[in-house]
Amino acid sequence: MASLIIISALLFLLLMRVPVAFAMGALGVFLLWVFPLPLNAVPQRLYGTMDSFELLAVPMFLLMSNVLLKGNVGKDLFAAVQSWVGHWPGGLGVATILSCGMFSAVSGSSVATAATIGTVAIPEMTKRGYDRPFVLGLLAAGGTLGILIPPSIPLIIYGIITETSIPTLFLAGIGPGLFLATVFIIYSIFYARIKGKQDHIEKASWGTRRKTTLMAIPTVGLAVCIIGSIYMGIATPSESAGVGFVLSIIITFAMGRMTWHKLKDAVYEAMKTTTMIFLIIAGAKVFSYAITLYRIPQNISELLTTNISDPTIFMLAVGGVLLLIGFFLESLSMLLIMVPVLFPALTMMGIDPIWFGIFFVVLIETALITPPVGLNLFIIQAVGKARLEEVVKGAWPFALMMLGTAILLWFWQSLALGIAYSF
Repeated sequence: MASLIIISALLFLLLMRVPVAFAMGALGVFLLWVFPLPLNAVPQRLYGTMDSFELLAVPMFLLMSNVLLKGNVGKDLFAAVQSWVGHWPGGLGVATILSCGMFSAVSGSSVATAATIGTVAIPEMTKRGYDRPFVLGLLAAGGTLGILIPPSIPLIIYGIITETSIPTLFLAGIGPGLFLATVFIIYSIFYARIKGKQDHIEKASWGTRRKTTLMAIPTVGLAVCIIGSIYMGIATPSESAGVGFVLSIIITFAMGRMTWHKLKDAVYEAMKTTTMIFLIIAGAKVFSYAITLYRIPQNISELLTTNISDPTIFMLAVGGVLLLIGFFLESLSMLLIMVPVLFPALTMMGIDPIWFGIFFVVLIETALITPPVGLNLFIIQAVGKARLEEVVKGAWPFALMMLGTAILLWFWQSLALGIAYSF
C-alpha cells in the first residue's frame, strides 16, 4: 500500500509539471521526515552524490561537445563523409548517419550530436530535394546514437547507479550502436531509391576527398584518443574526458574556429546542462534512499519475481513500462527513477546488468524521438525551423527500428555482450 501511495504521489507531482529534480527531492525529504529519520542525512546524501570522481566525466564530456559544437566541427565531418559516399543512392542520408556516429564517439550526448550535424545536414539535404519530414526524422534518430555509441553520458550514470564497470558498458554499446547506424543507413538508401526525388550528386574528385578528409582528421583523432585511452586502460572515463576537453579547445583554436566569446558560450551551455543533470541526480539520490528505507524496490522486485517467473515475460513487462513512461519523462529522469527500482530484480531473474544497461539505453533512445517530450524532436524542430508534426512524421519509422533492435537484443544478447566480455 505504501509503495502505491508513494509512486502515485511522484506521478501526481510530475503531472503537475513540478521539475523532476524537485519532485523527487521534495518527496524524498518528506518520506525521510515521516520515517522518521534525522534530516541531516539529506545533505550527507547530496554531498555523497556530487563527491564522485566518475561523475566528473559528465561535465567534461559536455564541455568538450559544446566546444566542438561552437567550433563547427560537424561541418568538417559531414563534408568529409559526403565526399566519399555522397554519390550513392541516398548518399546524403548515409553521410548524415555516419557523421552522427563519428560525432557520437566524441560527445556522448544525443542533443549535441543532433544539433551539431543537424545545422549542416538539414539545409544541405533539403536543398538537394530530400523530403523534409524524412530529413528531420533522420537527424532526430541519428542524434540518438550519441547516447549509445561510447562514450555515453547515460551509460556513465547507469554505471554509477548500479556500480557496474563503465568501460565494459562502453564496450557493450559498440555492437548495438553500429547495428542501429547500419539499419538507419540501409533504410536511407531504400527510401532514396523508392522516392527518387533527390538530386544526383557527382562523385567527388580525389583532391576534394583528400582536402575534406584532412580537415576532419583532428576530430576523428580526438575520438580515437578518448575511446582508445579508456579501452587500453591508460585513463578512466573522467580523465579521458578532461583530456578531450583540453584537446578540443586546442583543435578548434588551431583551426581558427573558436573565439573567446564562443568558448564562453560553450562553457555557459555546458554549465546549464550540467546543473540540470546534477540536480536531477541529487533529487533522485535522496528519493532512492528514502524508498529503499521503505523497501519499495525490494517489494516491487519480490512482486515481479513472485508473479513473473519467466525472464522473457519480465523483460516484456519492463519494456512496456519504460515505453509508457518514455511518453512523459525525458531520458535521464527515466534512468534515475526506474533503475533503482528494477535493478534488484535483475539478479533474481538471472539477467546480466551490463546487457540490461544497453537494453535500457536503446529504449531511452526511442523515448528521445517519441512525443510529447522527446527531446531530440524539439532540438531538430528548433534547428530545422520546422513544425513538430513534420519531425514526428519523419521520426516514427526510426522509432520502430529502435524497438525492433531492443527485441533483437533479447534474442541475440551477443550483439552487446560479445564485444563487452571479449576484452
